Amino acid sequence: MQKLFRYIKPKEWGLAFVSLCFIVAQVWMDLKSPGYMSEITTLVQTPGSAMSDIWLAGGKMLLCTLGSLAAAITVGFFAARIAATLAKDLRSLLFDKVEAFSMEEINRFSTDSLITRSTNDITQIQMLVTMGLQLAIKAPITAAWAITKIAGKGFEWTAVTGVAVLAVIAIFAFLMVFVMPKFKRIQIMTDDVNRVTRENLTGLRVVRAYNAEAYQERKFERVNEELTGLHMFVSRTLAVMSPMMSSIMGGLSLAIYWIGAYLIHNAAAPAKLTVFSDMVVFSSYAVQVIMSFMMLVIIFMMLPRASVSAKRINEVIQTEPTIINGHKTEGAHGVRGEVTFEHVSFKYPDAAEYILEDISFTARQGETIAFIGSTGSGKSTLINLVPRFFDATEGEILIDGVSVREYDQEALYNKIGYVPQKAVLFRGTVASNVAYGDNGGDGYTDEEVRRAVAIAQGAEFVEKMAGTYGADISQGGTNVSGGQKQRIAIARAVCRKPEIYIFDDSFSALDYETDRILRKTLKNETKGVTCMIVAQRIGTIMDADQIVVLDEGRIVGLGKHRELLKSCDVYRQIAMSQLSEEELAE
Repeated sequence: MQKLFRYIKPKEWGLAFVSLCFIVAQVWMDLKSPGYMSEITTLVQTPGSAMSDIWLAGGKMLLCTLGSLAAAITVGFFAARIAATLAKDLRSLLFDKVEAFSMEEINRFSTDSLITRSTNDITQIQMLVTMGLQLAIKAPITAAWAITKIAGKGFEWTAVTGVAVLAVIAIFAFLMVFVMPKFKRIQIMTDDVNRVTRENLTGLRVVRAYNAEAYQERKFERVNEELTGLHMFVSRTLAVMSPMMSSIMGGLSLAIYWIGAYLIHNAAAPAKLTVFSDMVVFSSYAVQVIMSFMMLVIIFMMLPRASVSAKRINEVIQTEPTIINGHKTEGAHGVRGEVTFEHVSFKYPDAAEYILEDISFTARQGETIAFIGSTGSGKSTLINLVPRFFDATEGEILIDGVSVREYDQEALYNKIGYVPQKAVLFRGTVASNVAYGDNGGDGYTDEEVRRAVAIAQGAEFVEKMAGTYGADISQGGTNVSGGQKQRIAIARAVCRKPEIYIFDDSFSALDYETDRILRKTLKNETKGVTCMIVAQRIGTIMDADQIVVLDEGRIVGLGKHRELLKSCDVYRQIAMSQLSEEELAE
């Protein structure tokens, strides 16, 4: 937990110090009130006391109460500000850290867990800091100060107060042993509930198409009931604490007054008033001591869950990305848009077998190089190594004659126009999705956006939408078709004006005619740009300058379409499964 405190800024530490001063002032005023109560009691019981003296003591007591209230409000304001600022900084830190993660780290934590850590876990820390500054600091100061006030007032009363304190400590020990382990389980189950909920919402169309609502409900109910059961156990256990604490406080007050009555009865007549006054004061201070321990128990009840949350947050913050940023921003002189694989092999972390083995080829500037193979042959994995979503296990990948490991990542990404296998659209407009991000800080004009959409063969449907280029796009692009999503995603890559296009099966949702026209327009309008295409359709890649045929992670064919029909059995089988002999001959 203390590791997170280093993210509190100096300004907030200053506010914490000011809060400490107000807490000390609040405790001082709280502990002055019983003294004035004792003075009032003595004056009332003493014949001939002036009413003005009673009013004066009562006025001082009222001022202490109002001053304590003002100090408490001030401390609460500062505590809320410090906690909210820390939560904001932690959210920003987590977001920036996750942004720097490679796919390896993302997969290690899972998306659902990262969402929970960025929201629920940080909320737990915020609540603890808010309450901790008000209670964790005030409670020990109050307890220690109150104990000095009641010291020497009576052995019997002190012994009873000690027994009450031990009872409170025993209750706290019970909490630590039986409740604390449940908090970690609650956080894990919260991740599971988020996972099932996201799966259901993301795949809602599939769920309905397969009449799987009941199945999804059972999945959700299973994790929901387990989470509810844990919450119920913790809540029931903590619910018992309040009446137990009230019983201890009530019992302590009863014991103090019972002992006080006994002492007053046996005291000499002149001393009875003194014993009675001491009893009133001791009762007030003893309640302050027990209240202090109760405040500590409240903090310690919050601490286990916050500690689990802090550990989960620290796991993300302290994780070092496996993709280390380089420093080069430019390739070798005179080389542009060239991609070279030199004996590249790759396997996923902790995997036993290689996904890719000994891959070597060169795509020169302006060439179109295509990758084809059966499902699971490693096509998408191969091109994901170019933008360093993963690093090659063995071998070297060069862009413009420089290893991708040596590039500054921003400079590397500025060279690439990437269209993923699953087109991703963001909430906004058509224009904001096409002009998404930046390219070295340069903005995009309306004309550049329109040109990119036209090249991607999207102008026809975009200009028919309400608002045209300003038409709303929902999160994930759920209000447009699959083919329209792909064309907007392709337009985004075109608008970037990169050196290298990477299309990861990005034409699959397009009809053959649109696919053909798009590739032809793309080649004519973006001359000199290298194009890397992963595809399943022979028709998409048969015009490529080079075709790489993959089978079980190895290159089994490399050449042009007609060459591979003669020399590569795997390619020939794929081609004949999609096209007739006449079409292939043409």
